Amino acid sequence: MADIPIPPERREKLQALRALGIDVYPTRFDRTHSISQALAVFSPRTAEELADAAPKVRVAGRVVALRGHGKTAFAHLSDGASRIQIYLRSDTVESPGFEIFEHLDLGDFVGVAGQMFRTRTGELTVKVEQLTFLSKSLLPLPEKWHGLTDIETRYRQRYLDLVANVEVREVFVTRSKLIRHLRSFFDARGYLEVETPMLQPIAGGAVARPFKTFHNALGIDLYLRIAPELYLKRLVVGGFEKVYEINRSFRNEGISIKHNPEFTMLEFYEAYSDFQSMMDLTEELFVQLASEVKGSAEISYQGQTIGFAPPYPRISMLEATRQALSRRGVASTEAELRDRKSLVDIFGRLGLGFHPADLWGKLLASLFEEVAEAGLVQPTFIYDYPLDVSPLSKKKSGDPELVERFELFVAGMECANGFSELNDPDDQRERFEMQLRQRERGDEEAHLMDDDYITALAHGLPPTGGEGIGVDRLAMLFTDSRSIRDVILFPHRRPKQP
Repeated sequence: MADIPIPPERREKLQALRALGIDVYPTRFDRTHSISQALAVFSPRTAEELADAAPKVRVAGRVVALRGHGKTAFAHLSDGASRIQIYLRSDTVESPGFEIFEHLDLGDFVGVAGQMFRTRTGELTVKVEQLTFLSKSLLPLPEKWHGLTDIETRYRQRYLDLVANVEVREVFVTRSKLIRHLRSFFDARGYLEVETPMLQPIAGGAVARPFKTFHNALGIDLYLRIAPELYLKRLVVGGFEKVYEINRSFRNEGISIKHNPEFTMLEFYEAYSDFQSMMDLTEELFVQLASEVKGSAEISYQGQTIGFAPPYPRISMLEATRQALSRRGVASTEAELRDRKSLVDIFGRLGLGFHPADLWGKLLASLFEEVAEAGLVQPTFIYDYPLDVSPLSKKKSGDPELVERFELFVAGMECANGFSELNDPDDQRERFEMQLRQRERGDEEAHLMDDDYITALAHGLPPTGGEGIGVDRLAMLFTDSRSIRDVILFPHRRPKQP
């Protein structure tokens, strides 16, 4: 720690504690209650009830406030969620308890044993009989205890953010609760939770640029997964009719308030189902999550009330794009939006860029993202996606340029992506070959060929509905967080410059 500027007075107090024979980093401290538990148990009791019962506790926490008055002293300890006051008298605390107190700094950890009582002001307090030093904080806590506001410090040193801002802790408690309810929802419906490889020989299951690594023992390139989809569908081929995975996926793409290179997804697949069934299930899931996590089918997000009570509007991508263009004063028809030359003209009129090699479907999807996504505030399903951007979805009957795919948008964000899964191995091979041609034209996100997956399909995949849901974006919605970095404990940042 030679390069970390430790305040000399903290070093001096550390040495003074050691001079007293104190083990400043002991192994353990046995508690009867956490601070939060002690408050829950004893807060309902009056001063008289506490005096009569004289309950004893052993609690521990971080020192977040100190004040001494000669031979008496007060402090507040925190367990991260709650704070409790402690009271010491030099003539009633066991030696060397009071001497320890005199060498405390804010941020130190201590354990106390004593009796619960209420002060004259009514505050629930521990009258300390024993004070045990547990860990030294050599570096001070943020000066503004109730508001570490520097965004770089908050993301780079999340531990300080959690100490300084109680509301940040609540964000991650809610995120954990959300994941717990996701599991309960699918477990209750007979889905089996599984685990699939994070290191894959082919980055498949989505259209994205992967992270690449090398396995020394096998002598092969491997990729961090961009999605678990192809492995989960292999399991449906193998006879697991309902499967889900809450997974970490990785995409070597840009960072924004909605995107992080490492993220959490829920993916689930159900045999004998289709994309319409997935939309119905998604409505059921979202309203139940809102009710269980927030206590209501309505939530507030960034100043807007969002209602999750079904049914949600279902609009084709072509119609949603046409409506959005109309709001911008650009008249268009479905026939024009189905024509690549007309789309190129619209891009020019709006001053939007595109890759010259982009196929019609990619242009339509890009135009939809530019003009329509942000306006989809209330939960809305967009369906009938172009074949060109959907290599894993079944073609729409009677309209081979489109596929049976939907995305759910909430608050202008894509939150779910579902398909009627393509189960024709010959069609799937043709799709992969089409993706390879797009890669040759310069599309680094195009899907690679996966012969083993085609072999799996050749053994028979029943009609299947599948879906992926972004857990981080769900957490954004249910914690009213504007940025994805606010719901990821340790988001990626550029290295600090010297």
